[in-house]
Amino acid sequence: MANDRPDYDTCPALRTIAMPANTNANGDIFGGWLLSQMDMAGSVGATQRSRSRVATVGIEAMSFKKPVHVGDEVSCYARVERIGNTSITVHVESWARSRMSETAYKVTEGKFTYVAIDDHGKPIPIDRPTS
Repeated sequence: MANDRPDYDTCPALRTIAMPANTNANGDIFGGWLLSQMDMAGSVGATQRSRSRVATVGIEAMSFKKPVHVGDEVSCYARVERIGNTSITVHVESWARSRMSETAYKVTEGKFTYVAIDDHGKPIPIDRPTS
């Protein structure tokens, strides 16, 4: 029998290609661009788990390990770490792979906190799964 809930453990949440428009003066990809990709990836898991709209309320423990270059494939993986009454904390890792390589390397990771909200932007409770 198929499970009616997806696995909310670590899952691929986003994959994109770093483009020239996303670079700084040194030709590396802006950290802010990568941060926005991670935020979108984290919101995927938070939205699926809460079954509602979510808003980002905090980012902590960001750590940039290696640069991302134009043309690199960037993959973001998300894992729900904590569920509160109205908030969800998601750990997001970003990995990059050069177009000419089969090997990916971790470029950054961080924790993103989202709050479940209604159509008016007010926080709403998150249903907790029963075991």
